[in-house]
Parts: sequence; C-alpha cells; structure tokens
Amino acid sequence: MDALKQGADALFILLGAIMVLAMHAGFAFLELGTVRQKNQVNALVKILVDFSISTVVYFLVGYAVAYGTGFFVNATELSQHNGYDLVKFFFLLTFAAAIPAIVSGGIAERARFYPQLLATAVIVGFIYPFFEGVAWNQHFGFQAWLKATTGDEFHDFAGSVVVHAVGGWIALPAVMLLGARSNRYRKDGAISAHPPSSIPFLALGAWVLCVGWFGFNVMSAQTLDKMSGLVAVNSLMAMVGGTLTALWVGKNDPGFVHNGPLAGLVAVCAGSDVMHPLGALVVGAIAGALFVYMFTLTQNRWKIDDVLGVWPLHGLCGTWGGLAAGVFGQPFLGGVGGVNFAAQALGTLFGVVWAVLSSLVLYGLIRHFIGLRLSQEEEFEGADLSIHKISSSPDRESSW
Repeated sequence: MDALKQGADALFILLGAIMVLAMHAGFAFLELGTVRQKNQVNALVKILVDFSISTVVYFLVGYAVAYGTGFFVNATELSQHNGYDLVKFFFLLTFAAAIPAIVSGGIAERARFYPQLLATAVIVGFIYPFFEGVAWNQHFGFQAWLKATTGDEFHDFAGSVVVHAVGGWIALPAVMLLGARSNRYRKDGAISAHPPSSIPFLALGAWVLCVGWFGFNVMSAQTLDKMSGLVAVNSLMAMVGGTLTALWVGKNDPGFVHNGPLAGLVAVCAGSDVMHPLGALVVGAIAGALFVYMFTLTQNRWKIDDVLGVWPLHGLCGTWGGLAAGVFGQPFLGGVGGVNFAAQALGTLFGVVWAVLSSLVLYGLIRHFIGLRLSQEEEFEGADLSIHKISSSPDRESSW
C-alpha cells in the first residue's frame, strides 16, 4: 500500500509539474501577441532560454537555498519513493521559473538578452528561493514569530505572494531602470500607441495559462490525499470573476478581457484552499478591476512602460491575493479559518520589500557594470538577439 501511495503521489505532482510547464508556453504566447512583430522572435526565445537557465540554477543552487537539501547523491538514492523528491523539485522549479517569465513581459522590446539571463540566474538561484524558504520552509523563524505574534502563520497556498507578487515587484524596478521604449512618451506630451501585434496569440497565451493554472493551484497540495476540489472550484470562480470585471471596467477591450482571468487566478492562489467559492468570485472580480485601472494609470498617467502590465497583474494582484486570504478565509465569510489579516499583511509586506530591494540592487549593478538596455539602432530594428539577425538574413540557407 505504501508503494502504491508513493507512486500515486509521484504521478500526481508530476502531472502538476507538466501542467505548470505548459504555462510557460502561455507566457510566451501572451508576450508574443503583445509585443510588436519585430520583437516576436526574441519573445519566444527569451522564455525558453530563461526556463533552461532557471532549471540548471534551481537544481544546483536554488532548491538547496529554499529547502536545505540538494541532489548531489547517487541515482539510487534519488529514485527512492518512486523519485518523488525529484518530481517535487520539477514542480517547484516551474514555479521558480515563472519569476523571470513574469519579468520578461515587463522589460520586453528594449532589454539586452544576455544581461537578463544573468539576472535570471541570480533571481532563481537566490532572490526567489530565499523568500520561498521563509514562507514555505520555516526559514529564519519568521513564520514562528508571526504565529506567536498574531496567532497564525502567513498563508500562501499556491503563491499569490511567493511567486506572483515577488515576480511583479522584482519587475517594477527593472522596468523603471530601463526606461520607456524609444518614442513611447514623446516630448510634446503625447503617447505613441503600441497596440498588441496579435490578439489571437495573446488570447491563446491567456487560455494556456488558465488551463495550466489548475495544475499550479490544485497540485500545490503536493500529495494526492491532500488534494481538494475546493481549490479547483475557487480557481474557476476567481478566473471568471476577473474576466467579467475586466470586460466591464475595460470597456470590452480584448487585451483587458484576456488578462482579466489571469488577474483573478493570481489573486486566488494564496487563499484558494480556505475561501468559499463566492469569496473567490469576489476576490477575482476585484483583481480584474484592479488590473485594468492600474495598468491604465501606470501607462498613461505615471508613464511607466511596463509592456505586458506585469506589475499590476502579478505584483498588485498578487499582493491583493495575499491580503484577501486573511479576509475571505475567515469563518464568518464562509471560509475555513486558520488565517488572519495581520499575519497576511506582514508576510506580504516582507515579500514585497524583499523583492523591491533585491531587484534594485541586482538591476542597478547590471546597469552600472554591464548595461541593461539595447542601443537605439538595435531597439529600432528589434535585433536584440544574434539568432534574430541570423534567422532574418536572406543569405542564410534554410535548415528545413
């Protein structure tokens, strides 16, 4: 029976890892459909290479930073319990690799390729797993202190704060240090429109992300006996809540409509195991409206050129999700309980401050010593990758 359970658990979390891996195709197509056509090749290559760098770094360093254990043992030991520890690594890696995929959308169209790969290695090797260990592995006594102080630990079931808020708040300093795309905000005060290059690709990316998100949330239980249908239905309700308010507040704009469900899903991650489905609907609906309003404000009023709106979508909606778990998880609102607002606020604040400060140091050093931004000629041509230049050369023989 134990062998059967071990095999079932390994298969359960492996399926979750595969579903979240598929979400990276969603990130790629969401960015592909949003950026201008000249930068589409770069968008596709960036996501794949970022994931590859993330895998190597998280295997060698990041997982040990978060969980205090590595994989420098023989294959016989690694295969114990049907290789459960390895597929758990695979699952958690897909979460870690989401951070550079989030950042990629904010800095699109003007960031240099190889310096961003260096940033990816530092983010996935240390910045993200440091907070992951604090929130999910009791590092440094922070959770114990919260429990002693507020009565509950910080609760983030599937990463509203640990993954999404951290990713979005890491992206914000990077976006601001890079500056806006050339001629985006003109000297006469006008704003040059850069509409999505392909709504069908954008929509495909959003749908792939939505489907994969049920692996992201439901399989965060990590073992089959802890799997809860409540998480699945709450994810569904938040998804549709975000869609409907984005449709309404965004005045039928298809870009907002397809980001609305993502906003709802970001926000529900933290409390998806403790909320009532109606609470999840409200949390998702607020997130959808928050994304539309803040995306418009940052782009038009504050002139922050966050191409895919990753700070409003992941940073702010993830922050909202961390706080919302402490409200809608309460029994008087139909929740399961075991959470409180004070613990959620302190845990969320820690994650946000850590992400912002780490990002400022990392991207500030890269900008000073290596350089973050493409030259004006490269940005104009969209040739921020040697592979882009080669693939578009008329003298190159086709490999097909």
